[in-house]
Amino acid sequence: MFEAFGVRDFRLLWFARLVSQLGSWLLVVAVPVQVFVLSGSVTATGLTVAAEFLPGVVLGPVVGVWVDRWDRRRVMVVADLVRGVAVGLLLVVQGVGELWLVYVVLVVESSGTVLFRPAAQAHTPVVVGTGSRLSSANALNAATDGVVRLVGAAAGGALLGWVGFEALVVLDAGSYVVSAVAILSTAARGGGGTGSTGRVWVDLRWGLEFLRSNKTARGVLAVTSLFLGANACLSALLIPFGVTVLGGGGQIGIVLSALGVGFLVGAPVMRGLVDRVEPGPLLGGAVAATGVGFIALFSASTVVAAVPAAVGIGVVGSVALGTAQTVVQRVTPNEGLGRVSSVVFTGEAVATVVGAVVGPAVAQALSLTWAAYLAGAVTVLGGLAGWAALPRAAGQ
Repeated sequence: MFEAFGVRDFRLLWFARLVSQLGSWLLVVAVPVQVFVLSGSVTATGLTVAAEFLPGVVLGPVVGVWVDRWDRRRVMVVADLVRGVAVGLLLVVQGVGELWLVYVVLVVESSGTVLFRPAAQAHTPVVVGTGSRLSSANALNAATDGVVRLVGAAAGGALLGWVGFEALVVLDAGSYVVSAVAILSTAARGGGGTGSTGRVWVDLRWGLEFLRSNKTARGVLAVTSLFLGANACLSALLIPFGVTVLGGGGQIGIVLSALGVGFLVGAPVMRGLVDRVEPGPLLGGAVAATGVGFIALFSASTVVAAVPAAVGIGVVGSVALGTAQTVVQRVTPNEGLGRVSSVVFTGEAVATVVGAVVGPAVAQALSLTWAAYLAGAVTVLGGLAGWAALPRAAGQ
């Protein structure tokens, strides 16, 4: 699992990811809790999720073209600085009258993330190659996600009441600056920066045509979009569910930390399976299992009952996301990986925005629990369909 750590530049990229994500997770509980407390609205809370993913819908495909044209290392640095400045603006939010600014900040911060993600995904194979070091790198990143979820969510929930919202904002903004410095310390490498000045549509069409012709990449897009749409629905419901059923922000932090434990455990599991198991059974089975975990989580009436379900979701969710990322990186030529990654991320963003809006709407019409059950059932069916539809070998 630690093979990729032998590459100095990957260690720096990994450190940048760790620091920036840790800063962001300090606000994962704080921002939606503050919105819910100020507004008392499930819909307003759900809109925080929608605001985060809206830029991916609008900018996603075009950003992929830019990532393949520009130096990907510089793209990541600029994205970090944009996100740091955006988060700093949350210091202005002092009451319900400034609630609109939260959504603006989330949109701007997310725009930086839309730039960063395909650049990082396309740059990683350039740094570590496409062999076993790539699956090692993705497993280590998944483990990082788990550690951050484990520490960041609980710390954010605890620190919110101790040091206040403003201190968490400063820590998050500073984490992006540290990340930018770490990335600047890596060596300039090939990949991206083609200098192409042709029409954006011509380059974008290449990515769309590749997805159309490659059954594996197309199947991964379909399965992960459905998975993340259901996940967004459930994420929008988790804060109100935690406040009204589990007992408050502290309990929400415990559940998110349990998800982190699952992601941490799931990372080596993914590393051991992704090079041995066919994409269909591995990705589809993991997504279906996640749906079962969603249903179990929202069936819980206490945090003690919710924690095991959250751990299970983290394990299989880590396997699903890590598998999808590795498969796309391996089947796509690197010169077009930014475009293909962006199209995939755009599909995921569309599904996430829809889920973040539909989930609270269904909850208002039925109940939080039934909305969660429906999302979980759709996830199970989507995973089983992906299991059957994805080709036996990654590359078809």
